Amino acid sequence: MKKICKLLGFLLVACLAASSQPLHNKHAFTHQDTLRGSITPERAWWDVQRYDIRVRPDYAARSIEGQVTITYRVVAPCQGNACSLMQIDLQQPLEITRIEDGARTSRPFTREGNVFHVSMGKSRQNETGQLTIFYRGNPRIAVNPPWDGGWIFTRDAKGRPWMTVACQGLGASVWYPCKDHQSDEPDQGASLSIEAPDSLVAVGNGRLKEKQPAGPGYTRWTWEVKNPINNYDIIPYIGYYVNWTETYAGEKGPLDCSYWVLDYDLEKAKKQFTQVKDMLKCFEYWMGPYPFYEDSYKLVETPHLGMEHQSAVAYGNKFMDGYLGMDLSGTGWGKKWDYIIVHESGHEWFGNNLTTKDIADMWIHEGFTDYTETLFVECQYGKEAADAYTQGLRASIQNNSPVIGPYGVNQEGSGDMYNKGNNLLHMVRQLIGDDDVFRQILRGLNKDFYHQTVTSRQVEDYISRKSGKDLSRVFDQYLRTANIPVLEYRIDGQDLSYRWTHCIDGFDMPVRLSDHSWLKPTTDWQKVPVTENTRDGLSVDRNFYIQVKRLE
Repeated sequence: MKKICKLLGFLLVACLAASSQPLHNKHAFTHQDTLRGSITPERAWWDVQRYDIRVRPDYAARSIEGQVTITYRVVAPCQGNACSLMQIDLQQPLEITRIEDGARTSRPFTREGNVFHVSMGKSRQNETGQLTIFYRGNPRIAVNPPWDGGWIFTRDAKGRPWMTVACQGLGASVWYPCKDHQSDEPDQGASLSIEAPDSLVAVGNGRLKEKQPAGPGYTRWTWEVKNPINNYDIIPYIGYYVNWTETYAGEKGPLDCSYWVLDYDLEKAKKQFTQVKDMLKCFEYWMGPYPFYEDSYKLVETPHLGMEHQSAVAYGNKFMDGYLGMDLSGTGWGKKWDYIIVHESGHEWFGNNLTTKDIADMWIHEGFTDYTETLFVECQYGKEAADAYTQGLRASIQNNSPVIGPYGVNQEGSGDMYNKGNNLLHMVRQLIGDDDVFRQILRGLNKDFYHQTVTSRQVEDYISRKSGKDLSRVFDQYLRTANIPVLEYRIDGQDLSYRWTHCIDGFDMPVRLSDHSWLKPTTDWQKVPVTENTRDGLSVDRNFYIQVKRLE
């Protein structure tokens, strides 16, 4: 009974982890979903260059007040009314109190749910402008962060205030006004000024630019990133933090590493965070240099499990190895290292360096980052351990809906994007058949799409092109359907017949058998002589995520 309870507990945690997605699947979409998830005419004509954010939270009132200056560039011809309105996103119940342009002229605006329509003056293509937006109110409070996010007003173990935000999928507009679409990152970076009580420490993305008084009893901490950054990655952390630093000798030279934890967790953190350098060494080998040397690498302790906040990774794994002390793969290998340090840092390459234009393609973030776990296991414990880890993750794959979701409505696909994405990439690696080529593809993705937003099709085509293998049907099968292909076969005397079923038209993925020989099935029956290794049936290499069915 103890073994059964332990197994059920593991499967429950594994399923929760695998479905750790930022949005709930919707069966119907509204006009608000379209406004949030698509490039509307009021978004299309301008491109964000920079965000400068200032926020002051009121812990007792559970409220915030702030202002955001958006620097933008006009990227489309402004003929007729083409540039007359600008869409600014800010989620209810927060309110905008006024908006000023670069000349400090007030701009009129109207509200439509979570969207504000701002009346603009005359603009010309390639012109740069600024808009400063003043806002306040009680933001949405996180229910179950990071999965059901919002602003977090909580207390630490000593009963002292602890504040932060988790908003992936839900959107940065849950706490500050912005152009809340993944396709548009601020090309010239961002600054975040956090006004906190003098007794607290405020941490943000990038490097600390300035610390100064902000009125009686308050201090303003201003942090800045030089690189483009996802809206949802810009996050304040406010608490009784202490800090220590170290330097990692990386591919691009010295990388500043900084760690911020609650004062009473300092010794535990110093011991646990020794894993960071091994992680960085592994990831730079496989995926290329850490993408944000200019902004440094940080881990910041949080009251929630973790998130991939660029250059300020949120850490809440309670200084334990595994996923809160558990192994999501069920193999033992996942309990030898800190899941949050590895997984959330992996997002610096996939999710933060490469960002998908539409959240429907989130498997690029989560599938590739899930595979960084496998790469880390391989770096530390060898290829057989990595194979076992990936295979073990299959227990939580549900195959109930496609990995890629609907476009234009701010909706991700299935939670299978994590572990199914991992298994897909591991299988692609087998199909490529050359680890040097596979490694160069991972490094090439991070180099050739450096600090860019991409589509899944771009990444898929890149892998096919660089590998010299047409993998388009493999991607279509595993990303755009929920079906796992079935390799059917039968043995009639000295003949072995086989074909693919439960698959898309034209599916022709080769399969490696356990004896290292290959079959090249199609959707039509094929026949070959039975060999000594196939006489008793087909034994497929377990690195291939397929089903095998013998017909009598």
